[in-house]
Amino acid sequence: MLSGKTVLIGISGGIAAYKICELIRMFKRQNANVRVICTPNALNFVTKLTLQNLSQNEVGIEEFEIPDFKPEHISYADEADVMVIAPATANTIGKIANGICDNLLTSVVSAFKKPILIAPAMNCNMWQNGIIQENIEKLRKYGYEILEPETGFLACGTEGVGRLCSLEKIFERTVEILNSKKKLSGKKIVITAGGTIENIDPVRYISNYSSGKMGLALADAAFSQGAEVVLITTVDITRGYKVIKVKSALDMQLAVNSEFDTADSVIMAAAVADYRAKNIAGQKMKKTSENEITLELVKNPDILKEISARKTTQKVIGFCAESENLIQNAREKIQKKGCDFLIANDISRSDIGFSSDYNEVVIFDKNGMVKRLERAEKTKIAGQILEVIYGQERTDEKNRELCTAVSC
Repeated sequence: MLSGKTVLIGISGGIAAYKICELIRMFKRQNANVRVICTPNALNFVTKLTLQNLSQNEVGIEEFEIPDFKPEHISYADEADVMVIAPATANTIGKIANGICDNLLTSVVSAFKKPILIAPAMNCNMWQNGIIQENIEKLRKYGYEILEPETGFLACGTEGVGRLCSLEKIFERTVEILNSKKKLSGKKIVITAGGTIENIDPVRYISNYSSGKMGLALADAAFSQGAEVVLITTVDITRGYKVIKVKSALDMQLAVNSEFDTADSVIMAAAVADYRAKNIAGQKMKKTSENEITLELVKNPDILKEISARKTTQKVIGFCAESENLIQNAREKIQKKGCDFLIANDISRSDIGFSSDYNEVVIFDKNGMVKRLERAEKTKIAGQILEVIYGQERTDEKNRELCTAVSC
């Protein structure tokens, strides 16, 4: 399965380091070339000799071991196709997030330009520490993929979140990355994300609970499959593709229109406010003696409907958030909007949707096809959505080729 692929495994100094011996075996069984880097503290939990025998390669530890006059951290970074850091301790995560390169592992990370998976493992209180979580979010913003720890019995004797995720999950995700083809190479995909903000006065606004996570997951997935991605978002984010920061529905409309003509697809995952204040106060509105005030609202442009009406070769995909009658409302909406696909979310459930890392959606197409994607992490749902949208396109192309071959 992995012949010709090189997996670079970075092991930091946590008790879960011993588990990585089996992970190395899993990759070797699939004919991968496995290279291993350890922090010095990792050798307190697993021996260098063991790792060398399992990987059938020298194990890197010291930063200034320089064979063939090539700096070691550059050599490792050039050779590998993917890097997996497991277990990743709070210390190593903090160093990577802040650009500290004081050992071979962190130096390699700074020079590595291919996918990096980080599987944290630590005490539950450490994992919940605000500084650690900020570092995790920082890494996500820069494109690192985090395989979050699981709940279980920890080496310190407590039970909680901090246990290294399953080796199967690390292995399967790495294989997915190594075997992924650039299916969307040559396509420009514009994706919107987040909830728009409609000012009332300089300190108040109308908005919604959208976190932008689903749109961001779609953008990351499309980029990983070779697409030229433009993310139009209300959320502060840094990525390796083009990101346009907007605030209001009118801002988003301008940004979408500026990219639309050259796009192959537009995925409207943002939660665009239906209404905005008719008049925005120039100064803060003061509280009065009245028990009620009237706020006059006007409709925002229906961006999805507008671009669906003017599309030529573009494929337009919309999202809808429903709290009741999901199927019926979604069927009606795709007809009204005129888009090619509509992806419906059930926001009445607390285990998916707004701010959650999980989602479950139903995909409708303009011809009446319905496909349900069962609850999963939004990163996985994003890949499945793209497969439905572009898998159908590939099927249509094959059907046209077949039809031409038999002179339909």
